[in-house]
Amino acid sequence: MQRKKDRIDALAATAGTAGDIPDAGHVSESGGLSLIGSAWLRLRRNPVFLVGATITALFVLLAIFAPLIAPHSGTANPLIGQVTTNHPIPNPQSGYPLGGDNQGRDLLSRLILGSRQTLIVGVLATLAGLAGGLVLGTLAGSFGGRVDTVVMRIVDVMLSLPSLLLALAVATLFGQPSQWTLIIAISVVQIPIFARLLRGSMLSQRSSDHVLAARALGVKRGPITFRHMLPNSLGPVLVQATLVLAVSIIEAASLSFLGLGNPDDSSPEWGQMLGRAQDLFDIAPHIAFWPAGCIVVVAFGFTLMGESLREALDPRNRR
Repeated sequence: MQRKKDRIDALAATAGTAGDIPDAGHVSESGGLSLIGSAWLRLRRNPVFLVGATITALFVLLAIFAPLIAPHSGTANPLIGQVTTNHPIPNPQSGYPLGGDNQGRDLLSRLILGSRQTLIVGVLATLAGLAGGLVLGTLAGSFGGRVDTVVMRIVDVMLSLPSLLLALAVATLFGQPSQWTLIIAISVVQIPIFARLLRGSMLSQRSSDHVLAARALGVKRGPITFRHMLPNSLGPVLVQATLVLAVSIIEAASLSFLGLGNPDDSSPEWGQMLGRAQDLFDIAPHIAFWPAGCIVVVAFGFTLMGESLREALDPRNRR
């Protein structure tokens, strides 16, 4: 008994000290990660995002440097001598790996140059739709009440119509089809998507602590909206813009296929090329295959990248 008591007293005497363990009770310090930082760590290990980002980057670089990369002019017809009644489409040959079209123009060069027009239409239509959606979504989410009701009823009516049908109706309002009518028609279709998403994000911000604190301090509606609510609501909207860009490219190709795009084929665009190839599909299906394949691959790349961004920025997926 005495031996146990002496042992307990010895342990009690050393209590509160690290003893022979110099690092006892020490916790190594490490910096925390923000939502964007943790999302980037996951994206770097996500093969789906890497594939989508690679396709998107190659498409953007191809569109930017298209005049330098294209081996021939998009309007020159060096193969016109091979266009005959029996063989209206020149076959692939040296210097022209994809052959030519029915006007003797190099198909590969027109595909490369068409990437620029496709990117311009998709980006401008998405930006215009984003701007319109920001205006409507900010009004509905900031004011609420009757303003919210009126804006959202307009948005609901626009969403009740199929997107391609609405774009087709808007495009037919213009007398002369052009690239700008294509951009306006597609942007009108995208406005309700951004407006509804932003309005939902801003409504969740209205009841947050920092917004309530700002109101309690007497801050006016404008500064609260543009300094607190809107910046914190843009994340999901910007991610959605990546997905909408893929849809814009597909819808632009659809309208161009129907003849509502730029009628001047001296500035090639993939949807326009696809529409002009339909008359030759029976004898030369590859004329339609290449622009259609480019549209599918690029839209697929934007979709993969957008879905990966949305999953990575979702706080529920943080580990």
